[in-house]
Amino acid sequence: MSLFDLLQSIIPQALFFSAPLIFTALGGVFSERSGVINIGLEGLMVMGAFVGIVFNLTFADVFGSWTPWVSIIAAAVISAIFSLIHAVAAVSFRADQVVSGVAINFLALGLGVFLTKQWYGKGQTDIVSQQFFTSDIPLLADIPIIGAIFFQGIYLTSYVAVALAFAAWLVLYKTPFGLRLRSVGEHPMAADTNGINVPRMRYIAVILSGALGGLGGSVFALTIVLNFSHATIVGQGFMSLAAVIFGKWHPLGAMGAALFFGFAQSLSVISGGVPFLEDVPQVFLLIAPYVLTILALAGFIGRAEAPKANGEPYIKGTR
Repeated sequence: MSLFDLLQSIIPQALFFSAPLIFTALGGVFSERSGVINIGLEGLMVMGAFVGIVFNLTFADVFGSWTPWVSIIAAAVISAIFSLIHAVAAVSFRADQVVSGVAINFLALGLGVFLTKQWYGKGQTDIVSQQFFTSDIPLLADIPIIGAIFFQGIYLTSYVAVALAFAAWLVLYKTPFGLRLRSVGEHPMAADTNGINVPRMRYIAVILSGALGGLGGSVFALTIVLNFSHATIVGQGFMSLAAVIFGKWHPLGAMGAALFFGFAQSLSVISGGVPFLEDVPQVFLLIAPYVLTILALAGFIGRAEAPKANGEPYIKGTR
């Protein structure tokens, strides 16, 4: 196999598996940059996957080929509303943010499975009829060499995720809103003194993380799994959280980490066509993403500094 063929098989698959992680990791960046730890990314992805699949099955005849796009928007909206539970607990009631996030994970999964059994009479939904498909990017796909690797047979959601990462970077580091959001995560008392409403900024950040987590979960469900069950989102939210930390709470860093983890997940799919992987037992390739996640965090967590007020409830008049 030539280098060109190898890249052509690896890169589209890596982008494919990375997109849901990028969306969700960006949500984690917004939340934690504001000072609110969000362990509940897994639950937000579960909620997004559930809403995306159910909406798709219900309105496929109404929206036709646009159904997947409308479905992920609906999933983002519902997950944003669902994230208010974490926002109220963490910001208004100053509850332990880790415990609140874990509760979100359990609540989302329990609610999704319960409603699935009530509505479909079984432990999983039907397979969606309207899903995302690969396509070639006009003009860019015709570029010699690069076009075949990066722009042919690609899911558009992958490039939406990459574009959103750059948009998140612009918002966080080049706008007054981003400066205010980062300030409440670094020194909320100083931000409050300068007239910034700390609770409101944290609410907005958590809601954004809910919307992006729902987006990630619905994209995962509508591109990879195509139905909803208790096992639809298996650790993807925790890998996204790892990408936030590995990426040092920076949108582009989180995107890079998500791409790395997406590549690790794609190994089991592309192994049959890669000479040095075809003899590796499948079980090793299936656990590779999680092993690499642990190794990455073990190697870089010591050098990654979280926002100084991350996880600390703000009481007016204190740091």
